Amino acid sequence: MSKQDYPQYLPHPWHGVDCWQEPDKYLHAFIEMTPVDSVKYEIDKKSGFLMVDRPQKFSNIVPALYGFVPQTYCDTEVARLCQEATGYKEVTGDKDPIDICVLTERNIAQGYLIVPAIPIGGLRMIDKGEADDKIIAILKGDEVFSGFESIEDCPATLIDRLKHYFLTYKQIPGEESVKVEIAEIYGREKAMEVLKASELDYKHLVGE
Repeated sequence: MSKQDYPQYLPHPWHGVDCWQEPDKYLHAFIEMTPVDSVKYEIDKKSGFLMVDRPQKFSNIVPALYGFVPQTYCDTEVARLCQEATGYKEVTGDKDPIDICVLTERNIAQGYLIVPAIPIGGLRMIDKGEADDKIIAILKGDEVFSGFESIEDCPATLIDRLKHYFLTYKQIPGEESVKVEIAEIYGREKAMEVLKASELDYKHLVGE
C-alpha cells in the first residue's frame, strides 16, 4: 500500500463516519464518555474535537459507554415518532445526533473512539419539550451481553440505573429541577424506527 491509500486527515466523527458498519445490524457508535469520567465531554460539532461540557457536579456517573451515532440527527422525523408515541404534539427535535449507550462487561476507560454496536432498544426521553432518545446497544462480540437480542433481555436493575442517570444528571440541589421525562422504554424494532428517522433528519440537514 502507498500513503495515498490512507486518509491524510482524520474524518469528522459526526459527518465522516458511516452510521452503519453493516446495514441494519451493526452501528458505529462514537464514544464521548465512559463510566470512569468525572467530566462530561461532548463533541464540538464544528471542529469534531471532544470538548469539556462541564464537570460532573455530583455523584452521577454514566453507567455505560455513552456517545452518539454518526450521520444521524434529531429533528422533525424523530420528533414525529415521539409525538405519535406520547400524544405530546408540541415536542420538537433536540437538534443533536442520536445519543447511544453501549453495554459491555469490558472496562473501556478511554473515550474518543468508535465501537461496533448492536441496537437492542432505547429510552424515549423528552428533555424540556425536546425529543432526546437514547438508543441502547451492546458491544459487538461482548462475552456477557452478546446474548441480548432486545432490551427485554436486560436485567431490570440495569435499565433502572440508566433511567436514574438520565433523569437526574442535570439536577442541582437548590435549583429548580430540569423537566426530563422518560415516556417509554422500547425494544429493537422501535429503536430501528428511531434510527431510520434520524438518518432521514440527517439527510435533510446536510441537503442530501
